[in-house]
Amino acid sequence: MKNNNRLCEDLDAEINVPTHFRCPISLDLMKDPVTLCTGITYDRENIERWIEAGNETCPFTKQVLETFDLIPNHILRRMIQDWCVQNRSLGVERIPTPRIPVSQCEVSEVCSRIVAATRRGDGKKCGELVRKIKNWGKESERNKRCIMENGTACILSASFESFARDSFEKHINLLVEILSVLSWMSPLGKEGRSKLGTESSLRCIIWLLRNGDLSGRQSAVLVLKEILHSDERRIITNTLRAIEGVVEALFFLIKEPISPTATKASLMAIYCMISSTTKNDMITSRFLEMGLVGVIVEAIVEADKSVCEKALGVLDEICNTEKGKEEACNNALIMAVLVRKVLRVSEWATELSVSILWKLCDEESVRIEAIQVGTFKKLLVILQVGCGESTKEKVKELLKLLNVYNNRVDCCVDSSMGFKYLKKPF
Repeated sequence: MKNNNRLCEDLDAEINVPTHFRCPISLDLMKDPVTLCTGITYDRENIERWIEAGNETCPFTKQVLETFDLIPNHILRRMIQDWCVQNRSLGVERIPTPRIPVSQCEVSEVCSRIVAATRRGDGKKCGELVRKIKNWGKESERNKRCIMENGTACILSASFESFARDSFEKHINLLVEILSVLSWMSPLGKEGRSKLGTESSLRCIIWLLRNGDLSGRQSAVLVLKEILHSDERRIITNTLRAIEGVVEALFFLIKEPISPTATKASLMAIYCMISSTTKNDMITSRFLEMGLVGVIVEAIVEADKSVCEKALGVLDEICNTEKGKEEACNNALIMAVLVRKVLRVSEWATELSVSILWKLCDEESVRIEAIQVGTFKKLLVILQVGCGESTKEKVKELLKLLNVYNNRVDCCVDSSMGFKYLKKPF
């Protein structure tokens, strides 16, 4: 649709696009025209978004809608396609014939068959039905919404748990398919999370995290993040303690990233795990032993906003432990990296950076290094531009601590410089 919209904009000066080919809402060329009960035709995506926003009137006539039925306007769609073909020489692409959107009845019927196949232990039939849902989801965002609104996540989660408990090695292809669908369903719902949070389900998810292909690993970490990002995360984390390889799998998704999506999901999963454990928990200790602090610091250097915020959140949580603070203080790059991110990424990133600095500046050697990389000046700027009350208190405390060294230590590192000299392992 975006390509068609751009074409309309580019061609307006060269060709007159018929007004009745444009959607009254977006004024863009329609690719799936549907007609309301008022007789006005709109592009399906736009009018569905209008109705889903809670509107009960026709956008054009302002009449109250007696029914929300959308009738495909096949005649107009064929006219638009013919017009596109006639103007192909001007760069107009023919719009494809739209697929009929999936209905709630169709989704419910397939879900019922998945439940029945799961009870029989029929993995082959269940796989066929899951792939049908997967293909529906690929066709449009509207289909995805329809699938999620029918409780499909809960049914697929229950099926996943059942086949994982039976023998996940035997049903591994089916389980991968289920995870690939669950990975775009959020929220999964309490019942769905409880099924995926069982030991048998988690063992399968972690196995895929360690041994799956790139797509399987990404689906696994996305689902694990959803399971952990809930009120039950302490219980889930306790279950994960007994599963070998979970720390290593999440760690290597950050050290050797396969996609920004997987990296963000892995960071969120790690945050949920370490924030729901005690300060000296074995999971946090294992992450530290593997070198998580160093990997996160190096990842922050050139990370985008979302990854940077999540990485700083993990680092801030790690610094709540004595061992974590020690590892952070021993990292040669952390001060320069933190100061560079202050006021450069987002307000949240600045608050997290200040929080980490505040936790690390107990030691005199750390305070001296903080002065050297320009922390004092950055803190003064934060006060000038404004920040939250909690952050302001931390900034004031840091300024008092650093003021003693401010005139005695030369600033030998410009915190605004790039990090081209860093030798990153990835």
